Order: sequence, then C-alpha cells, then structure tokens
Amino acid sequence: MDGAATVVGDVMTRRVVALRTGATFKDIVKTIREWRVSALPVLDDAGRVVGVVSEADMLPKEEYRRSDLDRYGRLQHPADVYKAGAVTAGELMTGPAVTVTPDATLARAAHIMARHGVKRLPVVGHDGVLKGIVSRSDLLKVFLRDDEDIAEEVRREVVEPLFGTHAEALRVEVRDGVVTLSGLVHDTALVPLAALLVRGVEGVVDVQCALTGPASHPDPVPDLPDTRRTSAST
Repeated sequence: MDGAATVVGDVMTRRVVALRTGATFKDIVKTIREWRVSALPVLDDAGRVVGVVSEADMLPKEEYRRSDLDRYGRLQHPADVYKAGAVTAGELMTGPAVTVTPDATLARAAHIMARHGVKRLPVVGHDGVLKGIVSRSDLLKVFLRDDEDIAEEVRREVVEPLFGTHAEALRVEVRDGVVTLSGLVHDTALVPLAALLVRGVEGVVDVQCALTGPASHPDPVPDLPDTRRTSAST
C-alpha cells in the first residue's frame, strides 16, 4: 500500500447478480437460491439501482396467505399485506435503495450499514448505475494486511513526521495487527497523538504504546547548616 486510504471500490465485489423490475417472484427465489445471497439489487432499464429485494420482502407471501388475512393484519401491516400479493421485483422491492459510491471510505460504508441495519450495499456511480456490491466481510478485508506493510506505513506516515530526527531511536513492531511503539522520546506530549494516529492506520487492530520520556532527576537537596552541637573544648 502507498498510504492512501482504502475505499469501497478497492474491496467491493464487482461481479454482481441483479434483477430487473419485471423479474417474477419465482425467478427471484431461484436466483437467491442459486447465488446463495439474501438480497438482490433491482435495476431500471438504464442500469440504475432503484431498490433491493431481500428475503424479508418475500416472506409476507408465506406469512399472509389469503386465508390468514384477518382485519387486524390488514390494518396493522398494510405494507406486508401488499407485498404478500406482489409478483414482480418492482412490487416487492424496498426503495429507494440504500447505496454507497466507490470512493466512499470503509468507515462511511460501515456507518451506513449500521444505521440502516443491512448486511450489504449496492455500489453505484454518481449516475446511479450499479458498479458492484460491498458486504460486511468486504469491509473487514483491510485487517488481512501484512504486519510488515503496516509497520512500514506506521514508521513512514506517523513516526518519522512526528518525531523527526529522533524517529530512528524508536521501535515499531507489529504482530497480528497489534502495533507496539517503544523507545525514548524527548517530548512526551506527542505520545497520545502518536497512539491516535497509529490507530487510524488501516489494518491496525490495537496499539500498545511503550514510549517513554527522558529520565527525570530529582532536584538536589541543598546543603543544610550543621545544627549539631559541638562539645566545648576543655
């Protein structure tokens, strides 16, 4: 890596199966089963993502069978009742789709997933055309980064700029993504900042900071006058 932040476009899956709005219920079920996914993006004729069909969108078909549609169900769950009668992707889908762009950071994608409670996001260009899919597991790929690669970036991007000529005296060790900084620094005020910056390097799991300042020497105790009594000469 060259120190540039990893973005969604770096980790997304580019081969994506998608549906047209006119896809039938049975076609959707077959596609979900064949590709072993729980949700599929739905595209318009221009290839733009207009929604997503998930297994949750399809379950009302089973849950709200006509014989089970009592008055309470019709009043309290009208959207589910509607989907129970839906037969195409355009009718079943949840829209507008929650999407992310290829240049979004992984943190941004993770925030969107958490906020909307989804496991994957369609990745779209600024024109709305589907470019790929990013999943939770894709966002975790950054933690597969080599320890040596992480150590090199920590030294180049954090230690050397922060500590300058004193950087050579500091040690950067990485094991299973855990970074350990050790050595003597001349300005201990920079230690919390160093730990914070290292934690922001992609692939870092944790930071152990063992940086110490110069040894402090207690002020010498001034000579005190001798108050002991001396015996008089005889």
